[in-house]
Amino acid sequence: MKKRLYAEVREAPRSQRRRAGRWIEGLGKLSHYGARGEVRMVDVSEKAVTTRTAVAEGFVSMKPGVVRAVRRLRNPKGNPLEVARIAGIAAAKRTAEWIPLCHPLALTHIDVTARLCQNGVEVRSEVTATAQTGVEMEALVAVTAAALTVYDMCKALDKGMEISGIVLVEKTGGKSGDYFRGASVAGHHENNHKKTTRSRGR
Repeated sequence: MKKRLYAEVREAPRSQRRRAGRWIEGLGKLSHYGARGEVRMVDVSEKAVTTRTAVAEGFVSMKPGVVRAVRRLRNPKGNPLEVARIAGIAAAKRTAEWIPLCHPLALTHIDVTARLCQNGVEVRSEVTATAQTGVEMEALVAVTAAALTVYDMCKALDKGMEISGIVLVEKTGGKSGDYFRGASVAGHHENNHKKTTRSRGR
């Protein structure tokens, strides 16, 4: 596959060749592709069983009126934070049905929180398993489902809410080693909100 791609790169404009070459080399690191470029499920049979953890975050931006309604639990469907938490837990357990090439895993712990902030809801998940592959996707799916549930629960109040910043915050265990991201998504959104508020007041 690489030979064919490199042949095509040679025909590309000079300014694009270096970037395309780096992309082709990167394909070798994508474990879901076979030698001929076909999509495959990774065989983890020979990998060691270790404790794997992953933490993910996301944010649902809301207008001040919606935040006040959630705080006072004045919502036609009930408490969106608690429903979102349960939705995230349920979704994490079914990740292999959402993402085609994920391995079904026996998760040993799932924790999902939905925290009301100044300008929206921060959703955070932590997933643990003793397995041969990581739980990053389970953590990300949990956050995604929880954020979508917050939207569903509150859309009668505002259909302009935005879901953003769904990221992997950290992962531990496995051959690839540990990973730790920087600042939290909620902090970033709250800081931006404060800057906007101050600029409007001038």
